[in-house]
Amino acid sequence: MTPRGLALSAAAIVAIASGNCAPALRTPPSSVSEISRSASPATVDEAPRSAAIDRARAAWERRPDVEAVREAERAYLEAAEANPDSAEPIVGAVRAKAWLVEREPDRDKRETLATSMVQTAQLCALRAPGDPSCDYWLGIALGVQAREKPATAPAGVNEMTAALGRAFLADPSLDQAGPSRVLALVYLRAPGWPLGPGDPEAALAQARKAVEAFPEFPPNLLALGEALEGNGRRDEAREAYEKARAAAEREAAGGSPDAPDWARAAERALAR
Repeated sequence: MTPRGLALSAAAIVAIASGNCAPALRTPPSSVSEISRSASPATVDEAPRSAAIDRARAAWERRPDVEAVREAERAYLEAAEANPDSAEPIVGAVRAKAWLVEREPDRDKRETLATSMVQTAQLCALRAPGDPSCDYWLGIALGVQAREKPATAPAGVNEMTAALGRAFLADPSLDQAGPSRVLALVYLRAPGWPLGPGDPEAALAQARKAVEAFPEFPPNLLALGEALEGNGRRDEAREAYEKARAAAEREAAGGSPDAPDWARAAERALAR
């Protein structure tokens, strides 16, 4: 996920400041089938359920084809229904929803996807308690929901940092230091005390942890650049963005389907 994925909207920040809040977490659907009914419409022929996880993985690898990611979302949910003891398919569904919401132009559909992300991540935690990937994606889902549904931001930011903190304690290497990377973005973009957990210095510390663990991963370098920029260290920020662009170019040469997004994010940051 690029840094944009957890950007709080101006409306969300106003909601935090004004205390205009709605619950960030509600009782999730009791089954995967309830979530599946709100998933993206299927666009390919259905395969046997036993092959759903393979179909989901294959479809996910075809991004940035939007229709393929919609199929991945549905196939992951199908696999989750068939394999209730495995966290992988339900995490895959949340990840696919996160990718889709970043590319959905319709506001109402983005709100629906954001809510579905949170519900799916909650169901993940119920089915695989203690699995750090469930907490990690719950944190991301709450951030996306706070952006798309600002009334959930006051409660959502605290729930988000708690979920990411649990994920960090359980597995700091998850998603190539994802808990530290995402916490850095939260601390950068949330309001500061007493309204929220915003703290540019804490953001920089978390971003440095991510880069120390996985120094060649472009999103870690992008987060470090933003954290340095947020602390007024513009020359160091530019260096981090240049490293992120170079790393994204190497990833693109290796065939990473996400590398073009990372390269564009670096270019936008360098142009500021």
